[in-house]
Amino acid sequence: MKTRTLATLPIVALLLCALFAPAVAQQKKPKGKPQVNSSWDVEAKEYYGTPASEEAVRKGLAWLSTRQSPDGHWASGGYQNDIGITGLCILSYLAAGHQPGRGRYGLTLNEAADFLVNSAHLDGNYGAPGLIRAAGQSGPAMYGHGFATLSLAEIYGMTRRKDVKRKLEAAVQLIENTQNQNGDPRTDGGWRYEPRIGDADLSVTVVQLLALRAARNAGLRVTQSVIDRAVAYIKRCNNPRDGGFNYQVTSRQSGPARTGGALLSLFMAGEGKSPECQNGLAYLTANPLNRLNEYAYREHYYYALYYITQAMYQAGGAYWRDWYIPIRERLVKAQDPQGSWSLRDGTSEAGGSYATAMAVLTLQVPAGLLPIYQK
Repeated sequence: MKTRTLATLPIVALLLCALFAPAVAQQKKPKGKPQVNSSWDVEAKEYYGTPASEEAVRKGLAWLSTRQSPDGHWASGGYQNDIGITGLCILSYLAAGHQPGRGRYGLTLNEAADFLVNSAHLDGNYGAPGLIRAAGQSGPAMYGHGFATLSLAEIYGMTRRKDVKRKLEAAVQLIENTQNQNGDPRTDGGWRYEPRIGDADLSVTVVQLLALRAARNAGLRVTQSVIDRAVAYIKRCNNPRDGGFNYQVTSRQSGPARTGGALLSLFMAGEGKSPECQNGLAYLTANPLNRLNEYAYREHYYYALYYITQAMYQAGGAYWRDWYIPIRERLVKAQDPQGSWSLRDGTSEAGGSYATAMAVLTLQVPAGLLPIYQK
């Protein structure tokens, strides 16, 4: 199992380790067929990390720390003042066990969290009240808002910062208020690019649902009917022809990236055994990332790797093993000597900081340190 210093382990994990360590030490090795005695055993058996992948993560985070702007945000590619990129960079540090205000990257995380908090304007500047959006930001507003809300929820769960909670509650309210609730099967339950009711697509809906799940995990109130409508919309995006997921309900064109996002959302909503989720797993199994399918994965490459890896981890077993091991080797090999990804291969449409954060998040999936994705 991956070793970490006490400074980087979450407090809850330390308490659990202290609680269970004596009992584990007294256990004798079972004879015959291996047995799973606890969830800790399952996590250990499904880890699949290596010293090389752990070193890649360390180098990636070190490189990211040199790219952070003085006000705490990260720029990447054409996204020069983006709260979504910043949210993903925050999550990459949290996924590696780092915490705000503690250890090597404590200040890095504090400054990034401050940037997001300051970008959530309750008076309606730069958008609707509660929207997390920096001045001069490029890119669809609700994409960034979803990732920023997700990362702030994880930050709040660790720190209980009152200023974070106030802005986080407003961000969650904005998500709920802008969900389509019109009864139209093409859009009901979904979200689109801007914080207003009207249209919907799968990718924006996925990140709003994950943000709501993270907020609920952190102790905030989330309306169950909003979750239920979002899950129903995602299910309607399932393509009955091949089992994958469409960008919109009526588009009928499956893709690996959106299928991975849909599957992760369904797993997080407790719908892992639903026909739609099982169809999606079958689609990804039939369309793996290999030489024949390179082009299909090239679209939104790091997005696809991250979401599919999270989904396969939730599925476990052969799904997880067969997907993660080759992806781990692919990412370790693709890292630049200085620690970044995508500066040479052109596979990221959003620049090096984005690609590096997503690659780190993908490699760190088996560690299970982000609370929202823990089994």
